Amino acid sequence: MNAEEKDIFLAAVGDVKPLNRGADVRWDPQPKRRAAPKTDTTQLDNFLTRGFLDIIPLGEPLEYYLQGVQPGVRDKLRLGKYRQQASLNLLRQPVEQCRQQLFTFMRQAIREGLRNVLIVHGRGRENEAHANIVRSYLARWLQEFDEVQAYCQAAAHQGGSGACCVMLKKSPLTRIDNRERHQARRSG
Repeated sequence: MNAEEKDIFLAAVGDVKPLNRGADVRWDPQPKRRAAPKTDTTQLDNFLTRGFLDIIPLGEPLEYYLQGVQPGVRDKLRLGKYRQQASLNLLRQPVEQCRQQLFTFMRQAIREGLRNVLIVHGRGRENEAHANIVRSYLARWLQEFDEVQAYCQAAAHQGGSGACCVMLKKSPLTRIDNRERHQARRSG
């Protein structure tokens, strides 16, 4: 900057006073950058359907049994005689979140060799109520798992029409263990 430019500059800002760095000055901190959303790798192989849904009327009970499930087993499941080893609460959650949570929950239950689980979906007063839509999706989704042997509406003490009892197939390890125990009983 030469002398002439300096004189022009000083004339332009001559009566300007520097800011006092006191309480009247507030500096906003640098905005934090949002981290890139992480991809939920557990959902990459989620095969549960999202499409069109036939809503199950409220009066129709939630039931599904694979062929070969004995009537006594069905009755025990319906009456809540089997101890629930885990439960999942889907109350007031968006359908997509219910889908993701159910997939993760069922995979973990299958991996841990659980046999009986309870899923709470809530109860609606109308067929188009959110709880009944989740209930209808649940009926479809549970049948998409090869490991689901049966499911039905929970007994009153487990949540009644607002919950669903699910029976999973025995894991191969449990099947072998049962066979060995029954063999020992027969031969002993």
